[in-house]
Amino acid sequence: MKAVGFTESGGPEVLQVLELPAPEAGPGEVRIRVHAATVNAVDALQRGGPLGPPDARPPFVPGMEAAGVVDQMGPGTDTDLRVGDRVMAIALPKGSHGAYAEQVVVPLDSVVRAPRDATDVQAASLPMNGLTARLALDTLGLEPGQTVAITGAAGAVGGYAVQLAKVDGLRVVADASERDEVLIKELGADVVLRRGTEFPNRVRAEIPDGVDGLVDAASLGELTARAMRDGGRVVTLRGFDGPGERGVVFEPIVVFHYARERAKLDRLRQQVEEGRITLRVAQALPAEQAAEAHRLLAAGGLRGRLILTF
Repeated sequence: MKAVGFTESGGPEVLQVLELPAPEAGPGEVRIRVHAATVNAVDALQRGGPLGPPDARPPFVPGMEAAGVVDQMGPGTDTDLRVGDRVMAIALPKGSHGAYAEQVVVPLDSVVRAPRDATDVQAASLPMNGLTARLALDTLGLEPGQTVAITGAAGAVGGYAVQLAKVDGLRVVADASERDEVLIKELGADVVLRRGTEFPNRVRAEIPDGVDGLVDAASLGELTARAMRDGGRVVTLRGFDGPGERGVVFEPIVVFHYARERAKLDRLRQQVEEGRITLRVAQALPAEQAAEAHRLLAAGGLRGRLILTF
């Protein structure tokens, strides 16, 4: 099968097209013929960082979310899915196992049907990014009517968090640049404030007692404590942790914890079909242009995800 990966860490130029043996689905697993794989920031971190865990060997194939069709069921896998069904999945890359490939094997609990009427390119943007947003809100544990602030609202995770927070009955305060203000309002934010390091101060000016929770998709870190009520909780996506002022608690999350939450992933599918979630794609590129996709990712300013097609 064709895959995209690397044998040494470095910049986007280390990505190359590889020919690898096709994986076989084992018991409780599903093999997907990948048509689209999402490019995420974690892929770039994997490419530019240490070469995987000690037991992993090159080549390394990144990619955490994919969409395509089921092309093999593992022995004894009990599921309503059938070969030929259109699906989307979250994958946990290790060694040559990753979503940047024509075929990827995932546990049954990590794959569901793709949303009806969504293309493979659109569907690929949802599993990891949508589950990250769902995990963030679940970690906050807010009740309907409470207020959540969201940074990085124009990005994929932030945008899904805005929409899911509204589904949960929360009041949403989100950040935006001037050019993104209309977009963030369309996603459902109740209050839109200018993005940047002053966003927490702007939140506090708007809501003097502070917000109940915050999803920090823009990695503002300790600055977010300024936006919080006493004892509020901030979910961080890049591992930031530390003591907060006035009892504010920082909660780092890792989407791996939701990688086998099939019911939650399927609920995201349903919410797309209900029109509650808008799939976010910035651009699709052929897999052979993976290096260019990583350069575009590094340049920033994307409003949605880059997708590789196979």
